[in-house]
Amino acid sequence: MTILEMFWNASIEELKQGYIQQQDSYICLLCGEEIEKGVIYPHENFLYEAERYMRMHIEWAHGSVFSYLIGLDKKLTGLTDHQNHLLRLFYQGKSDAEIQQETGIGSVSTIRNHRFVLKEKERQARTFLTMMELLKDKDQHAPSFVPLHKTAKMIDDRYNITEEEQEEIVKKYFPEGPKGYLKKFPLKEKQKLVVLREIAKHLEAKRKYDEKEMNHILKAIYDDYVMLRRYLIEYGFIDRKSDGSEYWLKK
Repeated sequence: MTILEMFWNASIEELKQGYIQQQDSYICLLCGEEIEKGVIYPHENFLYEAERYMRMHIEWAHGSVFSYLIGLDKKLTGLTDHQNHLLRLFYQGKSDAEIQQETGIGSVSTIRNHRFVLKEKERQARTFLTMMELLKDKDQHAPSFVPLHKTAKMIDDRYNITEEEQEEIVKKYFPEGPKGYLKKFPLKEKQKLVVLREIAKHLEAKRKYDEKEMNHILKAIYDDYVMLRRYLIEYGFIDRKSDGSEYWLKK
């Protein structure tokens, strides 16, 4: 199971803590970092047992689970920019009066009303989530959709891809297999997305690449490596420094 599948299949409790427990390790749902059980990990003159070290990793690497989740694209969170900003202030423990003064929005009762709206959104989300869980037991015709990568951009119908469709597209454009050479770069958005997702799998999650290294990897996949690099950035699979000196796989 990939880290994306783990993230989207995790329970609310697992998402809240930011990691899942497996037989021999703990895995961070936010970036895929794996901490082996039974090992003592040193950090800045302190020693941590595995689960404690995982919790510290989330704090060091991501700030908090809340910070990571609220930083996701609005189409993944369902929040407006205004709601996102208010939730950040609520999470900081600020009172309605402090938030009203800081934002200049209406009155204190206005902020309280926003809290009520968000609470309604929570109740709706819980109801919907429960119905979808119950539906799994009855809907025998539901296709298996490919998990959406958390750094996705331009989220629309192009991400409506079933596992069967993905397999067909990969076979069409990578006749030698997904680790082989790209036959041609597709024009259709859905096919383009699948191809880019496969190409991104050639990159290591924790590694930084200089431009020469990145070009070397992409050129082994397709002649127009500059185009591949541009689309990988555009679709949110990789990021880079503004001067192009370093590239890395986005988490």
